Amino acid sequence: MDPTTLRRMSDEVSGLLVSRLGARGPTLAARIDSRARALPRKVRRAAQALARAEACAAAPKIARQIDPRAVGRAHATCVGYLRPLGMGQRLWGGVLQVIAALFFGGLIMGLGIWALRAAIG
Repeated sequence: MDPTTLRRMSDEVSGLLVSRLGARGPTLAARIDSRARALPRKVRRAAQALARAEACAAAPKIARQIDPRAVGRAHATCVGYLRPLGMGQRLWGGVLQVIAALFFGGLIMGLGIWALRAAIG
């Protein structure tokens, strides 16, 4: 498995742990340990597998033994659990989009009425 791809995957999971759960620590393994009880067992094991793969990637001979499908599944499991936790922010964004659409529609309607009054009067 390509070390840069593995690093990108672990950085994404690490960033999600920090932003969603407030994990602390310099490495992915430390961040998992800091918030281990907040993660379901399946997600925690997947994150630990990703951290082990990241540690193995430091040694070139061992890095060739990493199973890319297993790492991909572990990454998908972690991201699939951690991403939806920002649902409140997405909901607020949707509300703002509706308000903006209503405001823009009202503005267009007001300009149309004003143009009709100006044309008639």
